[in-house]
Amino acid sequence: MKAYFENIPSDKGNSSVYAYRLQVPFFEFKWHYHPEFELTYIIKGSGYRLVGNTLNDFNAGDFVLLGSNVPHTWCSKEQDETEVEAIVIQFLSAPLTALLALEESQSLSHLMAQATKGIQFSSTVQWKAMLKVLTESEGLDRLVQLIALLNQLATTNYHLICPNNHYNIVSRKQELRINTVCQYISEHYQEYLPLKKVADLVYMSESNFCKFFKKATGKTYSDYLNEMRIQSACLLLRDSDLKINIIAHDCGFETLSYFNRVFLKKKKCTPKAFRIKWKSN
Repeated sequence: MKAYFENIPSDKGNSSVYAYRLQVPFFEFKWHYHPEFELTYIIKGSGYRLVGNTLNDFNAGDFVLLGSNVPHTWCSKEQDETEVEAIVIQFLSAPLTALLALEESQSLSHLMAQATKGIQFSSTVQWKAMLKVLTESEGLDRLVQLIALLNQLATTNYHLICPNNHYNIVSRKQELRINTVCQYISEHYQEYLPLKKVADLVYMSESNFCKFFKKATGKTYSDYLNEMRIQSACLLLRDSDLKINIIAHDCGFETLSYFNRVFLKKKKCTPKAFRIKWKSN
């Protein structure tokens, strides 16, 4: 999937660390990348997160570190929440270069290197408090607070979001095309979405669109669409008591049997087993 380049210094001013609280009606699909590393903590909101070529759902407490030029977006599934909120920290690695070269910084250096694959942390009250301090501090104090936070994160448990590290950075030329396609899919995945209908959005033949989409995302169009539908189904299995056949239909699957096959392939368990396991936990 192609992403557009975000010029953070131009948008937010010249500083080595940008820290702000984002409060908006919903997270819109905005597939982009930038040379700055980014820490994102979701205070309020839910939906799906796309990092590199990996699609996951997210909820409040989602805490992620992304490396330089990793394409990403958070997108609300529904736009009926009163407000969504996140803390975002963006910073360049240059001010940390000398620090990362020190013997004492091996774990921190490893963390920064792993961030190219996207890192998700277990959220805690401690991280939230430190992030709040970061947004309220300024100048050198903000940089010191950032180093302290990264140092603690380097020694905690985390998992890689896209361990195969397969994604492509592309020119701004493709920005409108890809964001048009992905925004449309995110808004209409519950409907019947034949390949031709989506290819027509960007005035491409079906064969050219398939090549374009596969090269950009590492996934076929149908696989990407199914992942989005399965993520939505997981949210409904987890947060509602709807019958499984109703969930399958509401998420865009034409038959229950096909939904069960795709779910088993993606989640390594049946929808019923997923619901039982989640409820028991």
